[in-house]
Amino acid sequence: MTIRTTLIATTALLALAGCGKKQDATPADTTNSVAAANQLDAATPTPAAVSASQSFVNTAAASDAFEIESSKLALTNGSSASVKSYARKMIDAHTASTAKLKATTATLSPALTPDPALNAEQQQTIDQLKSLNGAAFDQAYIAAQAAGHQQTLDALKAYAATGDVPQLKTFANGLIPTVAAHLNMAKGLKA
Repeated sequence: MTIRTTLIATTALLALAGCGKKQDATPADTTNSVAAANQLDAATPTPAAVSASQSFVNTAAASDAFEIESSKLALTNGSSASVKSYARKMIDAHTASTAKLKATTATLSPALTPDPALNAEQQQTIDQLKSLNGAAFDQAYIAAQAAGHQQTLDALKAYAATGDVPQLKTFANGLIPTVAAHLNMAKGLKA
């Protein structure tokens, strides 16, 4: 068969397939469809809400991952006792936050899966921190902690105010005081 013959045969098959008899929806069918749609659980997020909620969940997971990874670096590359103490607190707190986030998202319908992938800015900061030691590391780590916690606090407040999933709004509201305390602690650190 040539290409031309194949194209003509394919076009003919598609045309025949499209000639099927169309069924008109009766008013009863339409009424049943509307009734079925109205019976959907009101707590089920809309696709747009799922998207916004998934974005928030991913932001929260990435924030935890960033805090844990950068704080592990602080334990090895930092020189200040106060920085290392703060880093241990961040590892514990953000490990607990991750567990709480996973438990919360698992109860949702549909369940959401947190993606802890760092964004480009977070990854760049981690790469920079890996190249530093001592007092230079401490200064960069403190700045990164202050900036990271401020961004997380802003994200939590925004979702708590405008989020569509009540369980995630509760999660966000519950973390606001903790993240604010971490931010204040970071601002008070000295290298």
